[in-house]
Amino acid sequence: MTIAAVLRRKGADIVSVSPETLAVEVARLITSRRIGAVLVREADGRVVGIISERDIVRAVAERTNATHGVFVRDIMTRDVVMVSPDTPVDSALEIMDEGYFRHLPVVDGQGRLLGIVSVRDLVRHRFAQQAQDVESLKAYVTRTYMH
Repeated sequence: MTIAAVLRRKGADIVSVSPETLAVEVARLITSRRIGAVLVREADGRVVGIISERDIVRAVAERTNATHGVFVRDIMTRDVVMVSPDTPVDSALEIMDEGYFRHLPVVDGQGRLLGIVSVRDLVRHRFAQQAQDVESLKAYVTRTYMH
């Protein structure tokens, strides 16, 4: 099971904003799209960061004044960990667990952005794979006893 299989199932929809986007706009976007993070990209498409629900909550907690006027560039995570489509799902889950984050952008060998996966996507994929494995085993056992 690789990240490529997860992307095939979930799709490659990528939500992104520029570093100059207001944080409050990202909060609205995350809420309306029911997602947990948004990639931050320059006009040329380069990923320069990621901003998550956690980043926004941290910004609110650290600022005694309102967060109006706070830009994404001020609160985004800059060192974005990325994976390739060939990364095994289990390895991606380990990366997320060790890094304490829930989203991983997926890039190809040339660094082109292919999509983003969440821990939910990966767990969903594992459950679906396990259900398929159980059905295959049932079919095998049933076929074995029928002959």
